[in-house]
Amino acid sequence: MAKKKRKIKVNLRQSSQYYDYNLLVSVILLTCFGLIMLYSSSAYSAQIKFGSDMFYFKKQAAISAGCLIIAIVASRVDYHVYAMFSGWIYLIANVLLFLTKFLGTELNGAKRWIYLGPLSFQPAEMAKVAVILFLPTLIVKMGKNMKSWPAFWVVLLSGGLTSFLTFAFTENLSTAIIIAGITVGLLFIVFPDSRPFAIGVILIALLAAGVVWYVKGNLTSGSSFRLKRILVWLNPEANSSLGGYQVMQGLYAIGSGGFFGKGLGNSLQKLDYVPEAQNDMIFTIICEELGLFGAIMLTILFAFMLYRLFFVAQNAPDLLGSLIASGIFIHIALQVVLNIAVVTNAIPTTGITLPFISYGGTSIMFLMAEMALALSVSRQIRFKDQEA
Repeated sequence: MAKKKRKIKVNLRQSSQYYDYNLLVSVILLTCFGLIMLYSSSAYSAQIKFGSDMFYFKKQAAISAGCLIIAIVASRVDYHVYAMFSGWIYLIANVLLFLTKFLGTELNGAKRWIYLGPLSFQPAEMAKVAVILFLPTLIVKMGKNMKSWPAFWVVLLSGGLTSFLTFAFTENLSTAIIIAGITVGLLFIVFPDSRPFAIGVILIALLAAGVVWYVKGNLTSGSSFRLKRILVWLNPEANSSLGGYQVMQGLYAIGSGGFFGKGLGNSLQKLDYVPEAQNDMIFTIICEELGLFGAIMLTILFAFMLYRLFFVAQNAPDLLGSLIASGIFIHIALQVVLNIAVVTNAIPTTGITLPFISYGGTSIMFLMAEMALALSVSRQIRFKDQEA
């Protein structure tokens, strides 16, 4: 009796290594777009101040290229190695924030920079990376205890300390808000009870409404400049001397661009009508030269980057990697939304830069450090290949 032979299908599962080249491409595209718009927005003021229209562009291009190469190399290192030093990075960042008050150099009325010979940097930018790396490490170490209220307060106070030092010792309210947002966002992800977050949103809304009501009726010449910023936000036309001039010129730039803009390099508001156009207000020049179409394309680029960060967070091999990618996601999303909201006068001015676009060597350096972390997490993702 002939034996029947049966074909047996065997599923072989092999683990294939992944690297998010899509995220890397989004970083390169945003950086290149930022350099183009930086040159366009700063050429006039650079020529007047430094005698070279390439002054800002050359510095930013050199720093961006160098940091991008370093980020790609650093992304080859396992993110767990960086997490081992997260406590030291967190401590150093907080110490530098404290020392900025005493050792920092005052620029534009605030001490936010520390100079080390020819080099300078903002400790507040380092603080963002420190929190993004330290809080996930702390949460993972707590494990199941993270469901308890004591653990909740430990994490909240850890992020709150950095946020407080940023505000109190560098007078950088915008960065303090972002650090607080990263802290709350990570807690929202891991803490099972959502009631404290809902209560917090309600309290913040009531506080904001109370501050606006107070400013409208009680502002005096000796009031805090932050309260004056709220008055400018409420009525920029009537308060041009308090800062409304920059807001109005930025709105003129946005409105005059139309749908397709005046053309690259053809902005009028960058001719010192919008002060320091290459910094916080660069989005207004983008709208003037490239119009609503250019603004939408830039928003799509940021959305694509955020999508890739979400993908990395969702597919990370462990909770640590997922929380690191989530922290980076929260940071980029908050900073983009706040910058666009400020330049469109949707919220009071806070002096916050547009990631990868605005001028600033410290900003691009630590943004690339965050991208190195995200790419490192993506490199540890494993997908199962099925073969018959």
